[in-house]
Amino acid sequence: MHATVGDRIRIKGRNVGMREHVGEIVEVRGSMGEPPYRVRFDDGHEALIFPGPDCLIEQRGPQD
Repeated sequence: MHATVGDRIRIKGRNVGMREHVGEIVEVRGSMGEPPYRVRFDDGHEALIFPGPDCLIEQRGPQD
């Protein structure tokens, strides 16, 4: 998995009824865009995460 600052990350709910978490990658600590990532979630909190198979990275577009 590779990401750059400004990309969005979506973490799917693991159980039925569990909501999806969405955030913006604000720091990439791994070399060459690899995890871990510091993420600022839509509710304002920040966390250092190592994305698993339930995560999706949405690349930042040129107009963003």
